[in-house]
Amino acid sequence: MANETVRLAEYAASLRFDDIPSSVIERAKQCIIDTVAVVTQGSTLPWSQIVARYAQRVGAGGSSRILGIDGPAVQAPAAALANGAFAHAFESDNLTKPGAGVHPGGTLLPPALAVAQERHSSGRDLITAVVAGFEVMYRIGHATKHSNERRGFHAPGTTGPFGAAIAAGHLLGLDAARMTNALGIAGSLAGGLMEFARSGTGAMVKRLHLGRASESGVLAASLAADGFTGPRSVLEGDAGFLKVFCTEWDIADLTHGLGTDYATMHLCLKRFPMHMTAHTAVQAVLELQAEHGFTGDAVQRVTVVGNERMATVNNIRDPRDVMMAQYSIPFCVALACFRDPRDPASFDESVLSDAAIRDLCGRVSVVAGDSSQGIGGAAVTTITLRDGRSFTREVTDYNGTPARPLNRGELRDKFVTLTRMHYGDAGQGVFERLVNLENEQELAWVGTVPVSLQGA
Repeated sequence: MANETVRLAEYAASLRFDDIPSSVIERAKQCIIDTVAVVTQGSTLPWSQIVARYAQRVGAGGSSRILGIDGPAVQAPAAALANGAFAHAFESDNLTKPGAGVHPGGTLLPPALAVAQERHSSGRDLITAVVAGFEVMYRIGHATKHSNERRGFHAPGTTGPFGAAIAAGHLLGLDAARMTNALGIAGSLAGGLMEFARSGTGAMVKRLHLGRASESGVLAASLAADGFTGPRSVLEGDAGFLKVFCTEWDIADLTHGLGTDYATMHLCLKRFPMHMTAHTAVQAVLELQAEHGFTGDAVQRVTVVGNERMATVNNIRDPRDVMMAQYSIPFCVALACFRDPRDPASFDESVLSDAAIRDLCGRVSVVAGDSSQGIGGAAVTTITLRDGRSFTREVTDYNGTPARPLNRGELRDKFVTLTRMHYGDAGQGVFERLVNLENEQELAWVGTVPVSLQGA
């Protein structure tokens, strides 16, 4: 009888850096570089500071860094918790296209980096661990058919512990049997509810879901390393992850193309700090503004035709805080008409009281298209101006998707912009060092303030 959990564990345990195609290594490094940036920027936010203080209290005495925080290193689980929460702190973290309900950077790098710093691992070790985790976690997410989230679970909080356990387990040198146990343990650590979106309150907890997933991966792998066991059929069993968390699933997706078709190539980097469902419409706004030269004051109304989720879950007309504003398609579209949506500073607290943005937000309609049109994750955005002119743009792929990947300059620009508060001008040097990550023999320097800034 096929055992998909075991097959995934065997693959992850046996993966070696030299086995990975160079194109996949480059995508994995982009994932790492992007995540270091978003974690560093995320550390500055009030909700992140709460998590940081907790992690420093419970994790004292370790050798893993909390990125963006100038303080002593902590134990690996605490660093993974904090960095995972920071990664998702401002809707800037990477994901995948096609989507699979996973946030690879936010649930793979935090546990992997924490363990790598604890064990003095190399850049090659870190890259390999991230690829192993990506390949397994993406397939688990894809197998859910997004039904875990439709049921009310926040998807990355449920899939994340599996990827985190693989990444941490690879760095701990787990063999196939112990890696299987790590997955089995991770299944009992999965969680995260979508009520923050339904109620419009308590959105800080959304950030915690990725932190807990990252922390859980370190816990699962560490226990498995010492012989703790978990079910060998945690994914496909009758009381396993897919059949308990999901209403629809495909077990065959768990191992389809494993070892030949690299899911890591599905990496998608965000250029706007907002939920992924808003990106295609916001990309359309920027393109139409560049083409026709109108300002936000000239816009009478906007109509966005997208998928069912866009028209329901993310169709938030009156967000109460910045976090829910970033989750709202109408608000993000309205903001893009007036401010630069690529700059996190555009989402400061003043945006909630910006009368022009609030007013236009109320005139942005998000509707579900006819499924026969094959809109999928695309958006057909129509902007009608006060002078009667109307412009329409359909966007399927925004900047950062596999079809429109960020080039090195664009990635550097995002990195430097997000890390400027912490690194200053030294961010350029940190970026270049991460670009050549496979040549690094140890990783204790990741997250520390460069020597050029110490005492400044």
